[in-house]
Amino acid sequence: MTNYTNQHIQETIEILQKIDQESIEQVAQLMANLRKSKGRLFFLGVGGSAANCSHAVNDFRKIGGFEAYTPVDNVSELTARTNDEGWETVFEQWLISSRISDNDMVFVLSVGGGNIEKNISPNIVFALKHALNVKAKIVGIVGRDGGYTAAVADACVIIPVINENNITPHSEAMQGVVWHLLVSHPLIKIKDTKWESSVDV
Repeated sequence: MTNYTNQHIQETIEILQKIDQESIEQVAQLMANLRKSKGRLFFLGVGGSAANCSHAVNDFRKIGGFEAYTPVDNVSELTARTNDEGWETVFEQWLISSRISDNDMVFVLSVGGGNIEKNISPNIVFALKHALNVKAKIVGIVGRDGGYTAAVADACVIIPVINENNITPHSEAMQGVVWHLLVSHPLIKIKDTKWESSVDV
């Protein structure tokens, strides 16, 4: 047990040392441009990444001043679309109903980034194809090789694979590290968080 704890922590440290900082800066600049142009920010993810999307929407709205949304915050619509239209197109159809345009951005949080051939997160792939069609910006924080997200994104942070057995926990944990970095970034942060603003100097 103790040995595994040390192993997991050491893997996390190695990931942080190897992560491409330039890709994070690229995402930050694109997001700053998006807010300046009054574009909307749409987060997409499944599983644990879906929960991260909900958290990120809160942070970027409250701290970053973005108009941000995620389909996973509306379980009624999500399940209705899944039931009636199919899981593969649920995010695509949500983006269509949201009237996503070339002034908006899709932000993908995903372990693999989507892969049609392997039938992994095809809903992300279909959504990104629609985003490309309307010329919306695409960014992501993804694991493995980044999948379809990394292939088509304007900027993408790929979480380095240190241990093939821990790709999912590391990817989803690092999503939180990177988006918290972004929302704290001087290009993005416009409001102080509660605890930091209430500390006596």
